[in-house]
Amino acid sequence: MEKILEVKDLKVSFQVYGGEVQAVRGVSFDLFKGETLAVVGESGSGKSVLTQTIMKLIPMPPGKITGGQMLFNGEDIVRKTDKEMEKIRGKEISMIFQDPMTSLNPTMRIGLQIMEVLTKHQNMKSTQAKERAVELLRLVGIPMPEKRVNQYPHEFSGGMRQRAMIAIALAANPRLLIADEPTTALDVTIQAQILDLMKDLQKKMDTSIIFITHDLGVVANVADRVAVMYAGQIVEVGTVDEIFYDPRHPYTWGLLASMPSLDSDQKTELTAIPGTPPDLTNPPKGDAFAARNEYALAIDFEEEPPMFQISETHFAKTWLLHPDAPKVEPPEAVKRRIRKLSSTFEKPILIKEGK
Repeated sequence: MEKILEVKDLKVSFQVYGGEVQAVRGVSFDLFKGETLAVVGESGSGKSVLTQTIMKLIPMPPGKITGGQMLFNGEDIVRKTDKEMEKIRGKEISMIFQDPMTSLNPTMRIGLQIMEVLTKHQNMKSTQAKERAVELLRLVGIPMPEKRVNQYPHEFSGGMRQRAMIAIALAANPRLLIADEPTTALDVTIQAQILDLMKDLQKKMDTSIIFITHDLGVVANVADRVAVMYAGQIVEVGTVDEIFYDPRHPYTWGLLASMPSLDSDQKTELTAIPGTPPDLTNPPKGDAFAARNEYALAIDFEEEPPMFQISETHFAKTWLLHPDAPKVEPPEAVKRRIRKLSSTFEKPILIKEGK
């Protein structure tokens, strides 16, 4: 499989009045052609900073990439200047933002906003660009595109504005599409339509997608692989089946246990993860999740856990996978869904640093 993006040990921090916030702390992952990677985690875990860094959209200063590499098509994005990034943004890598109302220009017709991408990146004449804009609106399921192309964002409903945002993002046929919680501002029925649309367009265009969300129900529907983020680090990564049916990190257990399920009866209370995420101006010693983790071991408060490999595609960063760790049982809600997967190794393998 062709590798589109390779992020290696990425570190991003922000200089603020109270000190330096380490928003992303040594994140590594790969993304392959035509694949959807979902990045999940609660608010403040570093998901949006990670993806905005890939687009080089974080304000510098106060933001700063303090280490690591981001190889897109083999070239390191970290070293690229703003001028060089202009050729990549919108053409090679596109982004769909959380709230379409604040992402669209309220003073410009929708058609012109799509045409802008086409004239800049595809060097199209304006008549040709307008025809393509109508075609794109039709592709994303907007009725009467010939009329709609001349309308302003306030004349569109929320779901239609998000469809228009998708049309703008896909106008230049990007190789990578970053979707930052694209369905959060929409109601549930429209959410389902937007997710189906994105899956459908991905098949047609063979685009790779990084999908940020805190809704695990959405993940099951769209993703091939899932990366779970906590306190600026990826704590577990695996295929959708591995994360849902064989999770190994206590934080992933907490996220899954707090998700409503059709199997659970009315008497069962949803589990909540106690406490709040740590202050990243002064990250805790050891495992960042230890203070909120009922399964925490003494070593969790002293030493950061290494990454363990559970299968070819499944990795988790927890001391519970160490051969000397005591055997613990996950919460009941997680235990109910656990299945034995054929791809799992007999024993987890400790990954040496620097791999």
